[in-house]
Amino acid sequence: MPIALLPQTGRADDKKAVRAAVTEVLTDPGITRIVVEPRVAERFAPTVAHENDIYLAQVVAALMLADRLDVEVAYVSAEATPATRRYRLPHGPAARELAEHGTAVAVPLIRDDAATVVVGSARHLGAEGAKLHGETYVDNERLFDGEVRSILIEPTLAAPGLRAQVERMLLPGKWFAGRACQTGGTNIVVERDGVVNPRVLKRSTFYRHVTDLLLVRP
Repeated sequence: MPIALLPQTGRADDKKAVRAAVTEVLTDPGITRIVVEPRVAERFAPTVAHENDIYLAQVVAALMLADRLDVEVAYVSAEATPATRRYRLPHGPAARELAEHGTAVAVPLIRDDAATVVVGSARHLGAEGAKLHGETYVDNERLFDGEVRSILIEPTLAAPGLRAQVERMLLPGKWFAGRACQTGGTNIVVERDGVVNPRVLKRSTFYRHVTDLLLVRP
């Protein structure tokens, strides 16, 4: 099987550089699998984990925008991350072994209306530390209407594709599963794989892309 290794060489969130690297790999028409290998960093593990997932998300987004989701993706992270837990993937040497010899299966690809892919988790938050004011729906079911701390959104391995809950300090709300999670309000900011974009929005939607991701899994 023709496999291309795509190690991280720059910033995990450098969209232009990641897309250029993916484009270069795809110039070989024989490539059927990309091995995504984030750079090993000597930093505090939770930060590294998010950076690893951001790099994976950027690579998947580049494939999505190039309409090349027919290419399989293997994830070789040295550390456990939210994405490895979400998709039940190994990390370290076991991940490399899986990348070389494992089989790809279709899993839901979750993106937002800004064409950003999420592989670990996302949140709808209130701007500047305030409570989120508005309402959220998962498909046709309403999660809340009024004010809450935040909404947590996670990809799922199987259909319909994502789940969401109201986050509270003591007792989180129940999970709602669906194809899309949409929040409308007056002060929405979006967190994607641990990174908060300070831009204030009135609406944000995460949803299952029309084409699934071919992910190498145990």
